[in-house]
Amino acid sequence: MVALDLRRLRFLREFEERGTLGAVAAALGYSPSTVSQQLALLEKEAGARLFEKAGRGVRLTDAGRLLAGHARVLLSAAEAAEADLAALSGDVRGTVRAGGLQSAARRLLVPAVARMAADHPRVRAEIFELELEQALPGVRLGAVDLVIGDEYDGHPRPRPAGLRFAVLHEEPLKVVLPAAHPLAGTGAPVPIAVLRSDVWTASDEGTGHHAMVVGTCRSLGGYEPDLRHRSSDADVQLELVRVGAAVALLPPLTLPADDPALAVRDVAEAAVRRRLVVVTRDAPEAPALTAFLAAVTDQASRIQQGGSATPVRTDTAAGGDPHPGVRSPTRRGRRT
Repeated sequence: MVALDLRRLRFLREFEERGTLGAVAAALGYSPSTVSQQLALLEKEAGARLFEKAGRGVRLTDAGRLLAGHARVLLSAAEAAEADLAALSGDVRGTVRAGGLQSAARRLLVPAVARMAADHPRVRAEIFELELEQALPGVRLGAVDLVIGDEYDGHPRPRPAGLRFAVLHEEPLKVVLPAAHPLAGTGAPVPIAVLRSDVWTASDEGTGHHAMVVGTCRSLGGYEPDLRHRSSDADVQLELVRVGAAVALLPPLTLPADDPALAVRDVAEAAVRRRLVVVTRDAPEAPALTAFLAAVTDQASRIQQGGSATPVRTDTAAGGDPHPGVRSPTRRGRRT
């Protein structure tokens, strides 16, 4: 009978996902030599060659890919057993690792950490700022328990299998103008079409916010925006607006409560909305994660009562079930 070490199977699963020994080492906090040694021991345990040379690195053999598939099943079963035992005992303890873009971290995750410290002091909550695309591999592998990302009308996120997506809340995008802008004085909604001659600012190219700004100007205004300034720090975008160097299209969670240098207006042609989505693995939850998700959802409800964001429906990845932890109804600055 083959005896396989679950810890070494985790190394194998990480290699299947990440592709290099260096990436596995960085993700798990080991040296590349330690990762290589553990995988060599796994080969001995399996009695089969799991890796073969590929250029300067290695890749999985057919046997390696086969065992990696079984590793996903075995590790998932072990994690489910741990979650079931913890739920049976009623003991809410452990570590929850949560990431998200800056506005979600500041308005949702930080209050949830404070709530957990008061209600469940034996839970260690760790938060970090990370874009959804960067975080998804960690969520799939269990290194990250949940991540909050965003998506915009007309630019939905992919829904990879094995993950649960739940829409936590949504908000309308606002046109942000310098206070001295000719359209700032009336307080009326601003047509995107009349901003054809303005200079724009948006997040970095390749982000959802950048694509949304360009797509909105094309679809509602019929033009290609003069997008000269790019920063994923919303405070940088707001400062460009304050000094009269640009106009912006930003969600309310990134905006200051009151700033006389800014004029915040609705979009005239049609509502353009941003949704914050919480992503977890499609697997049994430990009580600590369930409690943390409840704290995040409660905080979203408080924001709703304040009028700045609206908790809405749950949304499910293909083949998954609605997330039971979400009920229907850090880098600098404010990331869009």
